[in-house]
Amino acid sequence: MKAIKRHINFICINSETMNPEVTKKYESETRWKQEMKLLREIVLESWLEEELKWNQACYTLNGKNVLIVSSFKPHCALNFIKWSLIQDTENLLTKPWEHTQGGRQMRFTDIQEIQDNVQFIKKYIQESIEIEKSGKEIEFTKLSELEVPDELKEFFDNDPEFKIAFESLTLWRQKAYLMFIGAAKQSSTRTDRIKKYLPRILAWKWMHDCVCGHSQKMPSCDGSHKNFPDSRQI
Repeated sequence: MKAIKRHINFICINSETMNPEVTKKYESETRWKQEMKLLREIVLESWLEEELKWNQACYTLNGKNVLIVSSFKPHCALNFIKWSLIQDTENLLTKPWEHTQGGRQMRFTDIQEIQDNVQFIKKYIQESIEIEKSGKEIEFTKLSELEVPDELKEFFDNDPEFKIAFESLTLWRQKAYLMFIGAAKQSSTRTDRIKKYLPRILAWKWMHDCVCGHSQKMPSCDGSHKNFPDSRQI
Protein backbone atom coordinates (compact mmCIF):
# COMPACT_ATOMS: atom_id res chain seq x y z
CA MET A 1 0.00 0.00 0.00
CA LYS A 2 1.33 3.42 -0.93
CA ALA A 3 2.13 5.87 1.83
CA ILE A 4 -0.47 8.55 2.31
CA LYS A 5 0.73 12.02 3.22
CA ARG A 6 -1.41 14.57 5.00
CA HIS A 7 -0.73 18.30 5.03
CA ILE A 8 -1.77 19.91 8.29
CA ASN A 9 -1.03 23.63 8.28
CA PHE A 10 2.72 23.63 7.56
CA ILE A 11 3.33 19.98 8.49
CA CYS A 12 3.50 16.94 6.23
CA ILE A 13 3.32 13.50 7.86
CA ASN A 14 3.16 9.94 6.62
CA SER A 15 0.07 8.04 7.81
CA GLU A 16 1.91 4.71 7.71
CA THR A 17 4.08 5.83 10.64
CA MET A 18 1.04 6.35 12.90
CA ASN A 19 0.67 3.60 15.50
CA PRO A 20 -3.02 2.74 16.21
CA GLU A 21 -2.31 2.20 19.92
CA VAL A 22 -0.72 5.62 20.15
CA THR A 23 -3.68 7.15 18.31
CA LYS A 24 -5.99 5.76 21.00
CA LYS A 25 -3.69 7.20 23.65
CA TYR A 26 -3.84 10.68 22.12
CA GLU A 27 -7.63 10.48 21.72
CA SER A 28 -7.98 9.61 25.41
CA GLU A 29 -6.19 12.78 26.51
CA THR A 30 -8.42 15.39 28.11
CA ARG A 31 -6.11 18.19 29.17
CA TRP A 32 -3.65 18.74 26.29
CA LYS A 33 -5.19 16.75 23.43
CA GLN A 34 -4.78 19.29 20.63
CA GLU A 35 -1.31 20.33 21.71
CA MET A 36 -0.14 16.72 21.88
CA LYS A 37 -1.64 15.93 18.48
CA LEU A 38 0.28 18.83 16.97
CA LEU A 39 3.50 17.66 18.62
CA ARG A 40 2.84 14.20 17.21
CA GLU A 41 2.51 15.58 13.70
CA ILE A 42 5.80 17.45 14.04
CA VAL A 43 7.63 14.43 15.43
CA LEU A 44 6.32 12.08 12.72
CA GLU A 45 7.91 14.25 10.06
CA SER A 46 11.23 12.87 11.26
CA TRP A 47 10.17 9.29 10.38
CA LEU A 48 10.95 7.99 13.85
CA GLU A 49 9.04 4.83 14.74
CA GLU A 50 6.02 5.45 16.95
CA GLU A 51 5.38 3.07 19.84
CA LEU A 52 3.33 2.95 23.04
CA LYS A 53 5.66 2.46 26.02
CA TRP A 54 4.86 3.00 29.69
CA ASN A 55 1.44 4.13 28.46
CA GLN A 56 3.09 7.06 26.66
CA ALA A 57 3.84 7.91 23.03
CA CYS A 58 7.47 6.96 22.51
CA TYR A 59 9.50 7.61 19.36
CA THR A 60 12.41 5.32 18.56
CA LEU A 61 15.27 4.82 16.12
CA ASN A 62 16.32 1.22 15.49
CA GLY A 63 14.63 0.21 18.73
CA LYS A 64 16.33 2.90 20.84
CA ASN A 65 14.23 5.56 22.59
CA VAL A 66 14.80 9.07 21.23
CA LEU A 67 11.93 11.09 22.68
CA ILE A 68 8.55 10.80 24.41
CA VAL A 69 5.45 13.00 24.16
CA SER A 70 3.76 13.21 27.53
CA SER A 71 1.08 15.06 29.45
CA PHE A 72 1.30 16.63 32.90
CA LYS A 73 -1.15 18.77 34.85
CA PRO A 74 0.59 22.12 34.16
CA HIS A 75 1.88 21.35 30.66
CA CYS A 76 2.50 18.81 27.91
CA ALA A 77 6.06 18.06 26.92
CA LEU A 78 8.55 16.63 24.48
CA ASN A 79 10.98 14.55 26.54
CA PHE A 80 14.39 14.19 24.91
CA ILE A 81 16.15 11.08 26.20
CA LYS A 82 19.79 12.08 25.56
CA TRP A 83 19.58 15.84 25.25
CA SER A 84 22.18 16.44 28.01
CA LEU A 85 24.83 15.29 25.51
CA ILE A 86 24.51 18.49 23.46
CA GLN A 87 24.09 22.15 24.22
CA ASP A 88 20.62 23.66 24.50
CA THR A 89 21.38 26.61 22.21
CA GLU A 90 17.88 28.08 22.38
CA ASN A 91 17.49 27.59 26.14
CA LEU A 92 14.16 25.81 25.65
CA LEU A 93 14.78 22.71 27.75
CA THR A 94 14.43 22.00 31.43
CA LYS A 95 15.07 19.04 33.72
CA PRO A 96 11.90 17.08 34.61
CA TRP A 97 13.26 16.62 38.14
CA GLU A 98 16.20 18.06 40.02
CA HIS A 99 18.37 14.94 39.78
CA THR A 100 17.54 13.90 36.23
CA GLN A 101 20.83 13.16 34.46
CA GLY A 102 20.06 12.48 30.82
CA GLY A 103 16.60 13.60 29.78
CA ARG A 104 15.27 17.09 29.24
CA GLN A 105 11.80 18.46 28.53
CA MET A 106 10.51 21.07 26.13
CA ARG A 107 7.28 22.23 27.77
CA PHE A 108 4.16 23.77 26.22
CA THR A 109 0.89 25.16 27.53
CA ASP A 110 -0.93 26.12 24.31
CA ILE A 111 -1.04 25.56 20.55
CA GLN A 112 0.41 28.95 19.69
CA GLU A 113 3.51 28.29 21.77
CA ILE A 114 4.16 25.13 19.76
CA GLN A 115 3.54 26.85 16.42
CA ASP A 116 5.91 29.68 17.34
CA ASN A 117 8.69 27.20 18.04
CA VAL A 118 8.22 24.65 15.25
CA GLN A 119 11.61 25.35 13.64
CA PHE A 120 13.39 24.82 16.96
CA ILE A 121 11.37 21.71 17.80
CA LYS A 122 12.36 20.20 14.45
CA LYS A 123 15.98 21.22 15.00
CA TYR A 124 16.12 19.60 18.45
CA ILE A 125 14.44 16.43 17.18
CA GLN A 126 16.97 16.12 14.34
CA GLU A 127 19.89 16.68 16.71
CA SER A 128 18.52 13.99 19.02
CA ILE A 129 18.34 11.60 16.07
CA GLU A 130 21.95 12.36 15.15
CA ILE A 131 23.02 11.67 18.74
CA GLU A 132 21.36 8.28 18.63
CA LYS A 133 22.92 7.48 15.26
CA SER A 134 26.36 8.38 16.64
CA GLY A 135 26.07 5.79 19.39
CA LYS A 136 26.97 8.29 22.11
CA GLU A 137 25.90 7.36 25.62
CA ILE A 138 25.33 9.40 28.76
CA GLU A 139 27.82 8.90 31.60
CA PHE A 140 25.43 8.40 34.47
CA THR A 141 26.28 8.87 38.11
CA LYS A 142 27.23 5.55 39.68
CA LEU A 143 24.95 4.12 42.35
CA SER A 144 27.76 4.32 44.90
CA GLU A 145 28.01 8.06 44.22
CA LEU A 146 24.35 8.72 45.01
CA GLU A 147 23.43 9.88 48.49
CA VAL A 148 20.97 7.70 50.38
CA PRO A 149 18.43 10.01 52.08
CA ASP A 150 18.47 9.90 55.88
CA GLU A 151 14.80 9.01 55.87
CA LEU A 152 15.49 5.92 53.78
CA LYS A 153 18.40 4.93 56.03
CA GLU A 154 16.01 5.09 58.99
CA PHE A 155 13.55 2.79 57.20
CA PHE A 156 16.42 0.37 56.49
CA ASP A 157 17.45 0.38 60.18
CA ASN A 158 13.89 -0.25 61.36
CA ASP A 159 13.05 -2.91 58.78
CA PRO A 160 15.92 -5.20 57.71
CA GLU A 161 13.63 -7.06 55.28
CA PHE A 162 12.89 -3.80 53.52
CA LYS A 163 16.64 -3.12 53.19
CA ILE A 164 17.23 -6.60 51.76
CA ALA A 165 14.37 -6.15 49.28
CA PHE A 166 15.72 -2.77 48.16
CA GLU A 167 19.23 -4.13 47.64
CA SER A 168 17.76 -7.05 45.68
CA LEU A 169 16.47 -4.67 43.01
CA THR A 170 18.56 -4.12 39.90
CA LEU A 171 21.06 -1.29 40.24
CA TRP A 172 19.18 1.02 37.87
CA ARG A 173 15.94 0.47 39.81
CA GLN A 174 17.68 1.28 43.07
CA LYS A 175 19.08 4.38 41.44
CA ALA A 176 15.64 5.43 40.18
CA TYR A 177 14.15 5.14 43.66
CA LEU A 178 17.06 7.00 45.27
CA MET A 179 16.81 9.84 42.77
CA PHE A 180 13.02 10.06 43.06
CA ILE A 181 13.01 10.02 46.87
CA GLY A 182 16.00 12.32 47.17
CA ALA A 183 14.53 14.88 44.77
CA ALA A 184 11.95 15.92 47.37
CA LYS A 185 13.04 19.06 49.21
CA GLN A 186 11.05 18.41 52.41
CA SER A 187 11.82 15.56 54.78
CA SER A 188 8.11 14.85 55.17
CA THR A 189 7.76 14.50 51.39
CA ARG A 190 10.70 12.11 51.22
CA THR A 191 9.11 10.03 53.98
CA ASP A 192 5.75 10.01 52.19
CA ARG A 193 7.41 8.79 48.97
CA ILE A 194 9.13 5.96 50.83
CA LYS A 195 5.85 4.92 52.46
CA LYS A 196 4.02 5.04 49.13
CA TYR A 197 6.47 2.71 47.38
CA LEU A 198 7.47 0.53 50.33
CA PRO A 199 4.96 -2.24 49.42
CA ARG A 200 6.24 -2.28 45.85
CA ILE A 201 9.86 -2.48 46.95
CA LEU A 202 9.02 -5.33 49.33
CA ALA A 203 7.49 -7.09 46.32
CA TRP A 204 10.72 -6.37 44.35
CA LYS A 205 8.79 -4.11 42.01
CA TRP A 206 9.76 -0.85 40.31
CA MET A 207 7.56 2.26 40.36
CA HIS A 208 6.11 1.52 36.91
CA ASP A 209 5.90 -2.28 37.08
CA CYS A 210 2.57 -4.05 36.62
CA VAL A 211 1.22 -5.47 39.89
CA CYS A 212 -2.30 -6.43 38.79
CA GLY A 213 -1.23 -9.13 36.35
CA HIS A 214 -3.33 -7.80 33.45
CA SER A 215 -0.75 -5.69 31.57
CA GLN A 216 -0.20 -6.47 27.91
CA LYS A 217 3.24 -4.83 28.16
CA MET A 218 4.81 -6.89 30.93
CA PRO A 219 6.64 -6.14 33.11
CA SER A 220 5.51 -2.51 32.70
CA CYS A 221 2.10 -1.18 33.68
CA ASP A 222 0.02 -0.21 30.64
CA GLY A 223 -3.06 0.99 32.50
CA SER A 224 -4.96 -2.30 32.12
CA HIS A 225 -5.76 -2.31 35.84
CA LYS A 226 -8.33 0.41 35.17
CA ASN A 227 -10.47 -2.22 33.47
CA PHE A 228 -10.30 -4.47 36.54
CA PRO A 229 -11.56 -2.49 39.55
CA ASP A 230 -10.97 -5.42 41.89
CA SER A 231 -7.39 -6.06 40.77
CA ARG A 232 -4.70 -5.85 43.43
CA GLN A 233 -2.77 -2.59 43.46
CA ILE A 234 0.22 -1.74 45.61
